[in-house]
Amino acid sequence: MKRRFLPDPVQSTKKKAMGAVPSSDSAPEATNSTAELFSVPLEVLEEIFLNLPSDKVVQVCRLVCRQWKEVADSESLWRERCRREGYNLQDVSKIPKDWRVFYFLRKKKRNLLKNPRAEDKFRDWRILENGGDQWTIEGLMVPHPNETIQKNFVTSYGMCRKSQLINLESEGYNSSFMDHYQPHIKISDWYAPRWDCSCEYSITVELLNHGKKPVQKFAPETVYFEQWNDQQWNQITHVFKNYGPGVRYVRFTHGGKDCQFWAGWYGIRVTDSCIEVCSEVDT
Repeated sequence: MKRRFLPDPVQSTKKKAMGAVPSSDSAPEATNSTAELFSVPLEVLEEIFLNLPSDKVVQVCRLVCRQWKEVADSESLWRERCRREGYNLQDVSKIPKDWRVFYFLRKKKRNLLKNPRAEDKFRDWRILENGGDQWTIEGLMVPHPNETIQKNFVTSYGMCRKSQLINLESEGYNSSFMDHYQPHIKISDWYAPRWDCSCEYSITVELLNHGKKPVQKFAPETVYFEQWNDQQWNQITHVFKNYGPGVRYVRFTHGGKDCQFWAGWYGIRVTDSCIEVCSEVDT
């Protein structure tokens, strides 16, 4: 049997990482003998697909004939796959537009930033500014809402900023997938002051194109803390959406300093920074 592979924006070897393809693509026409050979009740075929690796269902099974493609593209298949693998909706009132895309986004969902909790010193971070007595790493002064977090990065009396550049294709989100589906990109960061010293915190996150030019930017106003504060942890979040085609990188930059110019490390503390590629129902 000779297979005819159709032009599919997420189907080439280089572009299969997400496993999700536009469901409007047509499948190869099946001859009478082919249809007879692969004719299986739909409920049986769906159960078979549910027991195969998800990437094989998309990359191989849906190319066999029109019937197989119909099942491989069906909402019921991917909704049941999500149920079996525990990819539950955080809010049952929000239903995914595409259960297959939701499945693969959940399957790959993770923090794309490396070493966000200072567990491996400054590995994977690029130091942009290292003022005062420079960046350092300390244990927490007050407990973090996430009990597993035990360390934070600390700034000094001169401006301290650090950055990471995330290559989305290297992380498995190829250009065709990003351009076609434009999944939400959620960023978050935790920051806290010392109780006895005023300080400031700033963050800038940019979506960049192939030439590393900004497509969208999140750059809120600098946050200032007064001396004698409660030194509690604060979280900032932002969701990029409807950003258009062309996004290939995410650049995350944050930092700050103490505002009283005290020697040592009395500036803002940061930890558990995060970048996630998400379904619209998860943000």
